[in-house]
Amino acid sequence: MLEPLRQGLPPLDPAAVSSAASCALPARLEAVREARVFTRKTLDQWSIGERFDDVCLVVSELVTNALRHALPAGAPRNPEQAPPVRLHLMRWTERLVCAVRDPSHDSPVACDSEDFAAESGRGLFLVDSFSDGWGWHPLAGTLHGKVVWALFRLPPTS
Repeated sequence: MLEPLRQGLPPLDPAAVSSAASCALPARLEAVREARVFTRKTLDQWSIGERFDDVCLVVSELVTNALRHALPAGAPRNPEQAPPVRLHLMRWTERLVCAVRDPSHDSPVACDSEDFAAESGRGLFLVDSFSDGWGWHPLAGTLHGKVVWALFRLPPTS
């Protein structure tokens, strides 16, 4: 699922990931707050809470984009169905990846970095500014949609 992240990261076999957590997010804007709470709790458990501000901003933008742009407009929400958006946090020794999975196959679109007067569209510019890298890729196999991810370098542990 995270093949594009191999560059600059340790091997992606499950044993190489020191910690991982994920949560399903419902198709409503309150899910952004739920994602921030989940991120705070997870980073505190991993003793990397000092990165919360940057990571939280990026998680908020990625989840907001998924909820606004990746879900079909006006589609009825069936509470019996699995939530359409999922947040994944994965930690390696000196790296943290935040990945948001959504059901859309459309590529994320970053706005022109000089168009700050626009009411929306600055989210990916912020993701780019506050993370050490980001990208996206379509899902394969039985999963449909895409994953948009952001990478954070962590200070070496002593």
